[in-house]
Amino acid sequence: MSYCLNPHCPKPENPDHVNFCVTCGSKLLLKERYRAIKPIGQGGFGKTFLAVDEDKPSKPRCVIKQFYPQSQGTNTLAKAVELFNQEAVQLDELGKHPQIPELLAYFTQENRQYLVQEFIDGQNLAQELAHRGAFSEIQIWQLLSDLLPVLQFCHTRHVIHRDIKPENIILRESDRKLVLVDFGAAKSATGTALNRTGTSIGSPEYVAPEQMRGRAIFASDIYSLGATCINLLTVRSPFDSYDTNNDTWVWQQYLQTPISNQLNRILNKMLESIPIRRYQTVDEVLKDLNQKSQLAATPAIAPKPIPQAPLKSPAAFVSKSPSQLEKELEEMKTQFMGNNKPQPNKIQPPNPTPQPSSTNKIDEELEELKAKYLGNNNP
Repeated sequence: MSYCLNPHCPKPENPDHVNFCVTCGSKLLLKERYRAIKPIGQGGFGKTFLAVDEDKPSKPRCVIKQFYPQSQGTNTLAKAVELFNQEAVQLDELGKHPQIPELLAYFTQENRQYLVQEFIDGQNLAQELAHRGAFSEIQIWQLLSDLLPVLQFCHTRHVIHRDIKPENIILRESDRKLVLVDFGAAKSATGTALNRTGTSIGSPEYVAPEQMRGRAIFASDIYSLGATCINLLTVRSPFDSYDTNNDTWVWQQYLQTPISNQLNRILNKMLESIPIRRYQTVDEVLKDLNQKSQLAATPAIAPKPIPQAPLKSPAAFVSKSPSQLEKELEEMKTQFMGNNKPQPNKIQPPNPTPQPSSTNKIDEELEELKAKYLGNNNP
């Protein structure tokens, strides 16, 4: 199916391989190559479509983001165009990261602006949560290890994502890597709310307090990632894991399985409502995360082994002289028999009964060793 990108088309569905909409006559191919198949998302500033790139023989799938703000005031539209171009440049750079969708094109067609991005095949974490249930502690450690470097990559390029939530993290099917999505220009291109994210201010349950007031900082993304983690651990909205009366997080009481103190401490610091008390940079979070990894790599303390007499291998006897061998065999006999001396701190029976059978057996085995390695030299 081909899907018409004209927002006012009353019947946008079209047959395959037609180049113009049979209902409104709009051109169906963008840049003579990108064909929309179906809508997959919609917000206040535009729509998102699944598409194919017909310019390539394999016709790979891609995503078309159409920027179409509902407010058409002159000042608003001019600012939107400026922010669209600015955001597109940022996406062009960020898309060079393997865990961020690649920007394939951005352009204007029929007075509407478009981004074309790589399609990420996989379920987002909200879908994973619905299908598989609460995440384990191991999965949360893996999530942080996987996503924090991506966030660091963005922040070093002065980009704040501002809409981190389970829906915007996709578990890619091909390599099981987490991909951070939804950096679209339509998400921040308004003249009146430059600090907003996505097609709205972002999902309030995941947004840091300062971002709600229009002052997003790098630490705001860290807060949102922490809120995402507690949602995945508790299967509850972060709103439901916060005690507003006492201004404190209570998410721990909703855990389905206990977690370690290390993870508890890291998440609590990511979720500090006062920005200065929160992790200020991704580097700080990674440092604590790496300390946890080092602790996990440290082997547990094993019980001390019971001292035992070292066993001699046959090769150790071959190079010995007869006198040395006899001396060592006698030492072995002493270690096994203990010269019949009582061991300290050990209660002895009042009249120990001799055990000639055990003594004779040890003597026989030692004689066999002497015969084997001394041969005819045995006196």
